[in-house]
Amino acid sequence: MIQLLYFARLREALGSDGESLDWQEPGTVAALKQKLATRGGAWQEQFAGNTSLRAAVNQELVPDTMLIKPGDEVAFFPPVTGG
Repeated sequence: MIQLLYFARLREALGSDGESLDWQEPGTVAALKQKLATRGGAWQEQFAGNTSLRAAVNQELVPDTMLIKPGDEVAFFPPVTGG
């Protein structure tokens, strides 16, 4: 099991701030994004090919090649802009 967190406009688009997901084998952030995209609709829009979507595993920014293990916390958020 892993804990997923969704932030900012991503949370609004998905209608959720997070969930627990069955994740038994280590896999990459990219694989997780693909899995979430298969849900279709807003999930596909937000996760399929979205290279600007950032991920943090256990509160550290990581590349899409980072392995996720059972028990990890994975947070997704869009890029932040300021002014």
